[in-house]
Amino acid sequence: MTKRHVFLRRMLASVVLVVAAQVAFAQGPSTVQLQDLTWTELRDQIHAGKTTVIIPIGGTEQSGPYVAVGKHNVRVEVLAARIAQKLGNALVAPVVAYVPEGGYAPPTSHMRFPGTITIPDDVFEKMLESAANSFAVHGFRNIVFLGDHGGYQKDLKQVVAHLNKTWAGTHARAILPAAYYETSSDGYAQLLRQRGYRDDEIGTHAGLADTSLQLAVAPQMVRANALRHASKPGSADGVYGGDPRRSSAELGQLGVDAIVSRTVDAIRQETAGR
Repeated sequence: MTKRHVFLRRMLASVVLVVAAQVAFAQGPSTVQLQDLTWTELRDQIHAGKTTVIIPIGGTEQSGPYVAVGKHNVRVEVLAARIAQKLGNALVAPVVAYVPEGGYAPPTSHMRFPGTITIPDDVFEKMLESAANSFAVHGFRNIVFLGDHGGYQKDLKQVVAHLNKTWAGTHARAILPAAYYETSSDGYAQLLRQRGYRDDEIGTHAGLADTSLQLAVAPQMVRANALRHASKPGSADGVYGGDPRRSSAELGQLGVDAIVSRTVDAIRQETAGR
């Protein structure tokens, strides 16, 4: 091969690399996280058909001695991203971390434990409505609320009903897929019962179900070593009706898979033809 041929091949390779880089740049980053996009990238993705936005709602609350207080926030962020990826036409808004968790004068519910953050129900509802209206203004047609915590489900229903009444005659629609919370609570508990786990292990808060889900999505938030050597925790510890000591990521993955698949199906049904 002559020097000229070598030079031409190198030039061609350089051109190919430049073109590939330009194409990748034009396509934008491969992320479903809205906060990682510029406004122009977001505009282009909406125009290209990403007209569903998921608002993940968590909560900052105690979850017993062995699970970090940001449990709901991290969990809903991970699950919302997986749901958006499977939908293919959705983006994920920043997580709502401040939610109603009880009173503080005097402290009630989870507010009796350090680390819990609460806001009033009306403030919470107004915040969600404002976020949803922001997305509607910018071209999103389907605004999906995913609430990871049971305490504010009634608030979400009120927000969705009010938004859809306000948006009547427009292209925007608020959606609260019941499958998300139903699967993460009763649906997942049923899966565990089928594998021989008892209700007094599964629990309703910070028990085997809750802790296993967290081990599957964010194991660093579970104090697994301390948990394995602990005596059975109770309500005074912030663990309600369950026993987390036999929790595992494998059990949690059962719940993760069910939550994602059933929620994706529910959203697709709700948004068919939109």
